[in-house]
Amino acid sequence: MKLLLVIILTFFSLEMNAQELNCQVSIITDARLEITSVEKEVLEQLEQAVYDLMNSTQWTKDNFTVEERINCTIQLQIQEIPAAGGFKGFMQVQSSRPALNSSYNSTLFNFQDDDILFSFTRNTQIIFAPNQYRNNLSSLMAFYAYYIIGMDYDSFSNKGGTKYFQDAQQVVSNAQSSGAPGWSSSEKGKRNRYWLVDNILNELFSPLRECNYLYHRQGIDKLYENKVAGRKAIYNALNKLLRVTSTRPNSLNVLNFVQAKRQELISLYEDAEPREKNDIVNLLKRIDPTSSQLYQEILN
Repeated sequence: MKLLLVIILTFFSLEMNAQELNCQVSIITDARLEITSVEKEVLEQLEQAVYDLMNSTQWTKDNFTVEERINCTIQLQIQEIPAAGGFKGFMQVQSSRPALNSSYNSTLFNFQDDDILFSFTRNTQIIFAPNQYRNNLSSLMAFYAYYIIGMDYDSFSNKGGTKYFQDAQQVVSNAQSSGAPGWSSSEKGKRNRYWLVDNILNELFSPLRECNYLYHRQGIDKLYENKVAGRKAIYNALNKLLRVTSTRPNSLNVLNFVQAKRQELISLYEDAEPREKNDIVNLLKRIDPTSSQLYQEILN
């Protein structure tokens, strides 16, 4: 009887204090890559180790129930194994949040990181230490854990994710001395982790963070009550991005946000009036002119 009581209390304790992330992890190898049986076993352990780190680490001091966990996915594509225990490739990271009074989930973040390089050996546990750089793999996963949480918190309260973006920025700072790719401002192009978090904390990008909040709280969360009013709020939220593009055209964070929303907007506006469709398409073309042709699909 005592054992049963302990099991029940443990279950309810886990229910009341679930970790923040519900992260699905998959490891895929390039079709041209020849994998030995040993490497296959290591990759299977890698998948489990990443899963354990993302889902078992307490990334915040807040209490989450199981239902409140943030749904996200990490797909790691291995393209090269340059040395035993060394892996190189790219990673797709995606997260979503539920719409109020609905079973619908809205994509918050969808980003492909092309600078993935790390080491992992058999029977290794991935451990992250907030105040120090241990290895590139733990830093990679911690960075995206914090960034995902920051985006989620921003979507529920204006700039609510600031602390977690700052935590992600600290991961970047700690990792810079490693020389691993993706952590430096001096690398070619501005599509890496450094710029992703540096931009989001820059005051110039405040309209983007406000857009994230208004898009979801006044738009997505209101669609159940009034779809037309919800769409209007979404348009008004996206309109704020013009303040960013006027000074930082084609910025990584703005393009990442609107491109993550493209399929959602296509579905959302399929029954809208022609004028409403034209307004949103014209706005998106101003925000993201290089993808103008893709937004035309909203008019179909």
